[in-house]
Amino acid sequence: MEEYMVSALKYRPLNFDSVVGQRSLTTTLKNAITSGKLAHAYLFCGPRGVGKTTCARIFAKAINCFDPQEGGEPCGKCESCLSFEQQRSMNIHELDAASNNSVDDIRELCKQVLIPPQTGRYKVFIIDEVHMLSAAAFNAFLKTLEEPPSYVIFILATTEKHKILPTILSRCQVYDFQRMTTQNTIDHLMYVAQKEGYTAELEALSLIAEKADGGMRDALSIFDQMVSFSAGNLTYDNVCKNLNVLSQEYYFQLVDYFLESKVPECLLLLNDVLQRGFDGGNFIAGLATHMRNLLVSRDVVTLPLLEMSERMRNRYQEQAQRCPIRFVYKVLKLANDCDQAYRTSRNKRLQVEICLIQSAVAAEPAGEDDPAPAKTLQPIAKKAATAIPPVEKAPSASPAAPIPPSVSPTPAPVAGTAPKPLAATASPIAPESAAPKKLMKVSFKNFGAGKKTEEKKNEEEVKTVEYLKEPINEERLGLAWYAFIDSLPHDSVALAQRLKGLQPIVKDDNTALLIVSNQQVQQTVDNLMTQILSTMRQELKNYEFSIVTQLEEIREVTKSYSAPEILKIMKEQNADVGELVSRLQLSFD
Repeated sequence: MEEYMVSALKYRPLNFDSVVGQRSLTTTLKNAITSGKLAHAYLFCGPRGVGKTTCARIFAKAINCFDPQEGGEPCGKCESCLSFEQQRSMNIHELDAASNNSVDDIRELCKQVLIPPQTGRYKVFIIDEVHMLSAAAFNAFLKTLEEPPSYVIFILATTEKHKILPTILSRCQVYDFQRMTTQNTIDHLMYVAQKEGYTAELEALSLIAEKADGGMRDALSIFDQMVSFSAGNLTYDNVCKNLNVLSQEYYFQLVDYFLESKVPECLLLLNDVLQRGFDGGNFIAGLATHMRNLLVSRDVVTLPLLEMSERMRNRYQEQAQRCPIRFVYKVLKLANDCDQAYRTSRNKRLQVEICLIQSAVAAEPAGEDDPAPAKTLQPIAKKAATAIPPVEKAPSASPAAPIPPSVSPTPAPVAGTAPKPLAATASPIAPESAAPKKLMKVSFKNFGAGKKTEEKKNEEEVKTVEYLKEPINEERLGLAWYAFIDSLPHDSVALAQRLKGLQPIVKDDNTALLIVSNQQVQQTVDNLMTQILSTMRQELKNYEFSIVTQLEEIREVTKSYSAPEILKIMKEQNADVGELVSRLQLSFD
């Protein structure tokens, strides 16, 4: 039985051309080898699993190759290349700084630097995870790194460039490795699958690439795991099940329910997701990602931002064309707000359900891409009085009654002819449109009740306006602040105590100022701002209420001096003071 080797080692590149996703960087290294312009120190930076150590080994092998190929590639057949591949080369040394990070380890390395190579031109030292070196080890390494012997080349590799001392960075040529794109990862996984004789769906490999998040080594490790699970037949469903990833089909179906305003179906789909063991917070985060993908799918310019297979990209494009742009904006904001409030919510499932209901309601038709017109409350004084049509009167011999100002004058009936009924006339204020108005019948029986109903409705509107914009004051603001603190979960005792030490102050009728002592407290308040405003607006009866946070100014503390210290300062400022104290034999306690 052939010895098994993981794909990350079996398909590790042996030359520059086989390195995936770092074309510009490998071209620079090959040109440096071809021209003979080699630096004495290199620093390879980038995320994990993108080829830093691999490129360092290929580079070290190429500069010592006895028969380099055209373009700076190592031949792989000479004694130097074979000794390196068989791990018996005396010219190439690798050091793991994560486990050899002391001063003694660096001093031992500096001793090895003094020994020239027995064969080949250069002695190469590859130091991996160099950021793990201690500060003392870095200082001990500085002089050797700055002026090494002519036959020595250092190649440092790290995933955390910001931890490297500036004095080290200034002595190296820095190469920044890029994250693997999803398409590069898919292509390489497909190549490995074909070499090994596996069958793999493109969507399954795309899901593995997304899970790896730009690391080729992680992608190959997940690929090996999926091969073991599916016995060499990688399907999208198998990969979703084994990686515990929610299938995109749920989100496509959910958006279809949104567009049809099917609230019950949305809640049943959520219930199915939760019963499968998925967390509601991850579900909402996935919905936000799905809506973001729909947003960038609407325009050809932003389409390259979708790092996925061609088939999945076409599905997003198809659904994006059926979604009004304002609907996408609305659901994206609802999902983002729900994601932020999910962690602090007591009833987490209800929080997700409310988000789904609001999203389904947001899709109700209200014009092409225009939102439903906002309902605004109008003051009573701006409402025109309702015109009351005149009522027929039987002809009488008595003198005609005076005509009310709201009724157009009508000629009196002529004797011997049948009286004509008075036509219902509109208000004397002429309408803007000349279109004919429909006649309105008014019953005198319910006229008084209708008038009272209208007055009552106007009173309620006035009360509502006052309720929504009631000015705040110090007393009510403090009560509302403590009402929010009391609404926090029972397991947030420490947070409640910290917030009790703060006290908002009134800035204007709708705004309060909250002064905090440090940035950490300010960040905590900002994270809770949605919940704070929701609670306090209800308590203050002011839906336009807002809070502004501000860092407390740091005041300089004046130092107090003792009597001997004052005497010392006086002596420094005037030498005669010391002589006076000595002659008079004064003492200061």
